[in-house]
Amino acid sequence: MFDPVMKFVSCCRAAGQRISTSEVLDCMSQLQIVDIVDEPQFRAVLRSNFAKSRREQGKFDQLYRLFFHELRQGADIPQLSRLSEPIGRILDELEMQAREDSLGKSLLSFLSGNPLDFLLEINRIQADAEKESWGLKTNLAPLATRLSIMIRINATRSAIAAILADNSFKFGERVRQEIRRYFEERLESAQALIMGEPRGYDDGPEPIRVYEKRLEHLKEHPFSLLSQEELEEVREIIEQLARRLKDVHTRRYASHNRGMLDVKKTIRRAQRYQGIPVELLLKRKPPRKGKIVTLCDISSSVWSAARFMLNVLYSLQECFTRVNSFVFVAGLSEVTDIFDTHEINDAIERVLTEADLDYLASTDYGETFRQFKAGHMDVLNKKTTLIIIGDGRTNYFNPEDRILMEMREKCRRLIWLDPEPEALWYTGDSEIYAYKTFCHELRPCRNLNQLIAFVEELIL
Repeated sequence: MFDPVMKFVSCCRAAGQRISTSEVLDCMSQLQIVDIVDEPQFRAVLRSNFAKSRREQGKFDQLYRLFFHELRQGADIPQLSRLSEPIGRILDELEMQAREDSLGKSLLSFLSGNPLDFLLEINRIQADAEKESWGLKTNLAPLATRLSIMIRINATRSAIAAILADNSFKFGERVRQEIRRYFEERLESAQALIMGEPRGYDDGPEPIRVYEKRLEHLKEHPFSLLSQEELEEVREIIEQLARRLKDVHTRRYASHNRGMLDVKKTIRRAQRYQGIPVELLLKRKPPRKGKIVTLCDISSSVWSAARFMLNVLYSLQECFTRVNSFVFVAGLSEVTDIFDTHEINDAIERVLTEADLDYLASTDYGETFRQFKAGHMDVLNKKTTLIIIGDGRTNYFNPEDRILMEMREKCRRLIWLDPEPEALWYTGDSEIYAYKTFCHELRPCRNLNQLIAFVEELIL
């Protein structure tokens, strides 16, 4: 197998592939430990040694197919042995016609089964054409070169057809058909080397897949306009977000240069010094978990956003000491136990059916705040983050913004999430302008991107 491999290496070099002697030696040593009769193994060894980058693999594949399949180098084929004499006579006749034409002679060598001279001639002609086109604004020189080679191939095809039609060598009809087929296959291979120049495999930026484009569109889509199918997709994304943030929050804390002694790490480090604790490793006490209290408006106008917010918060209960949940329309109802004892999706459905609320009543933020002050003010302290989800539309009832001020003073942070477009915040019966004064943060939460941004800031 040594000779065919070396001939293949010569052809690759003639075609412009860079193959060093050490790479050839590595290839030959590796061929000794694989089954060379198994073509996938044989081809993999050659490709791994001679195609050094993804850009070169396309050219390698073309040359491998040409050398070992189309020209059948290194193969003993009885049909070719039987036709070798008539083919040789035709090639001798063509060589007499070619005379001093170097391209013609190299093409005849290619037809005889030796592609080296033809590859060298193509490489030389193309290099000369590139030099001629330096500094010019057109690519006419390479095109003209390719055209001249194609003309020479067609001229050879016509000359072979004329010899077979004249039949001065007295070949039989079957032999002439086999010879015609043989030369046609070789000429098509030569033509493919000119016209079918392979491109390197693309390692550039991957195109955005349709699914990823859909996700980007979905994340910007308002919650209130999502279809039932889109609602399920958004729930899956929120579950993935919850798992990721939970992993981040429970990650081990890094060592510090002050704090409590980290006994485990100190003993482990002491193994470097035969058990002597030369280096003391310290750790800080993990930060205390906070408390979350949520007040969610579940009227028809904002429930589409509130349920996604609850989905995230209660998937992350491990990140907080306690999560207290309240829902309201024209009054207040605590649903913490429902979320503690049921799976989140089931809990949301129970909130919509079992909470002690009049779901058909007009939203009354003032009454909600009065009931919270009367019965639940003690859940707020300086470790609590109070999150209110609602559009702030009071239906012209008393907004009771002074109670919101008292709630702000008792908690660490008060965040208001408004699912309405910002252009509508201060229109009609909206009291967001009055409530804004007592909020540490007022932000829109109309779509998944805004919700993800808020939760990441809350947890991280």
